[in-house]
Amino acid sequence: MIKKKILIATGGTGGHILPAYSLANYFLTKNYIVKLTTDKRGLKYIQNLENLSLKKISSSPLLKKNIFEFFTSGFKILFSIFESLIFLAFNRPSIVFGMGGYSSFPICVASKLLKIKFIIYENNLIIGKANKYLLPFADKIFVSYKEVEGIADKYKNKLVEIGNLVREEIISSKIMKSNYDNFEKIKILVIGGSQAAKIFADELPQIFKKCKELKKPIKIYQQCQESQNFQLSQFYKDASIDHEIFNFTDKILKYYLNSNLIITRSGASVLGEIINLKIPFIAIPLPSSTDNHQLKNAEFYSKKGYGYFIEEKNIRYKLYDLIKLIFTNKSATKSMLSSQEQYSDKEIFKNLNAQIERILDEKN
Repeated sequence: MIKKKILIATGGTGGHILPAYSLANYFLTKNYIVKLTTDKRGLKYIQNLENLSLKKISSSPLLKKNIFEFFTSGFKILFSIFESLIFLAFNRPSIVFGMGGYSSFPICVASKLLKIKFIIYENNLIIGKANKYLLPFADKIFVSYKEVEGIADKYKNKLVEIGNLVREEIISSKIMKSNYDNFEKIKILVIGGSQAAKIFADELPQIFKKCKELKKPIKIYQQCQESQNFQLSQFYKDASIDHEIFNFTDKILKYYLNSNLIITRSGASVLGEIINLKIPFIAIPLPSSTDNHQLKNAEFYSKKGYGYFIEEKNIRYKLYDLIKLIFTNKSATKSMLSSQEQYSDKEIFKNLNAQIERILDEKN
């Protein structure tokens, strides 16, 4: 059987890269030749991962601060489209899968120009700028949830709800139920996205110190920037709080499985992983996220009963009370876990593969 070729074009953040890596690994098992493109930001997250054929594509967002930046960034985008045209002409895939982010944009535009079918995927609750520009040209628009905002009615016929693209190891793993049977120990994981969250290192330790008032053993697993390692470790040592400090890692599963509460930013990828693992969480959206998409994600998950969220400006005033609620009010926590139990993405790769096969079988 002749192998089909799929090109996965992804953005440069951890929220784009990790789902793309999951998708690439899946298609490697399904008789596809897989190539993945990203920019220099994304390359640092996956360049050491096995089995991937990688290509770095030059990219830039369209900057509008002043006329010089506008023309310079516009030139960079045109160059990256030209670069993508050459790459696709020599590697011509059967289909292109655009994961969002500005570094996926030139590949998708080049696909359209070369009449190669392409799909875009949006896992946030409001469509990203790159994907929005691509809406008229994409063959299909895969989304995590049908409630996604920003898609005009005339493109709704392209919409396919597939769920969250999370790693297969996440879907197949289960956090130990004993973590919730008695909450006799507080085990909090703090993650701040692929760049970590400086404010978490600045604000959260004092709140965790106050959690000792709950008279329960406490352990903190905290992701931070390398420059914060010593500061955090010293604080927790002085406060006699058991802790483990780490920097960005794609081996996050072991930390998930040892935790019974997660405090996190509200990127779509991480929230999708958490609800598939069934772990209580408190989301703190990044205030500067594009189109405030992290706030929309957090509000959506909260309304579904999957977790709690607070805004960054309220960390000092509300976070401790939420932690106290989770570890002292068993009915509230059981309600959250019950809502999470109703959700699963275990069929996502099977459904996604069926959709792609259908698109490839369609005549132009």
